[in-house]
Amino acid sequence: MSDTTRAGKREGPSDAAPAGVAGDLFAGEISERYRAILEAAASLFAERGYAATSVRDIGERVGLLGGSLYHYIKSKELLFIKIHDTALQVSEDRIRAAIERERDPWARLEAACVTMLGIQLDPRSITMPLMNDFLAVPRHVQESLIAKRDAFEQIFVVLVDDLPLAEGIDRGVYRLLLLTLLNNVGLWYRPGRLSPEEIGGQIVRIFRHEVQAAPSGGD
Repeated sequence: MSDTTRAGKREGPSDAAPAGVAGDLFAGEISERYRAILEAAASLFAERGYAATSVRDIGERVGLLGGSLYHYIKSKELLFIKIHDTALQVSEDRIRAAIERERDPWARLEAACVTMLGIQLDPRSITMPLMNDFLAVPRHVQESLIAKRDAFEQIFVVLVDDLPLAEGIDRGVYRLLLLTLLNNVGLWYRPGRLSPEEIGGQIVRIFRHEVQAAPSGGD
């Protein structure tokens, strides 16, 4: 891969825990046993995928089998929805916190992009593995996931609506292109020249469409 498509890791630990790390997602759960089950399931779904993870696998990881396990969970499908929605909510909360510190529309968009890339490109995050497993889950589960994803996308609907875009640019197409790009950075990301923060800045700079027309030639 060429240097123009290499990105760098951030140096040193982040001040904030990355969204989607299994151990950080479920701190608010009252039962320690239920929290352990959720953490184990989240890690297994991220490592193996939905189809290759069984309820028995989850039970073995936490030392519970049969009726004892089903006391805490109703089905693998509902468990995946719970973990997926929690991870996405944590990501949404981080992005909203980042954009609330900014007032300029472009600065707000950049804050959202940088935060989103930081979540996606953190190797400890389970958010992207869960998001990418969409086609492996049953159709009725997909429908539940879509509802949460649509709610998450509203962040970018509002951000793009606030931008001073050039006349003739369709904001829906603009938003979809931006999100498609952000969601696929992980396909080519490698440690190297640019950090996730710098990549986010570059993406917003490219999407600003502020190239001035060159002066016309002639006498």
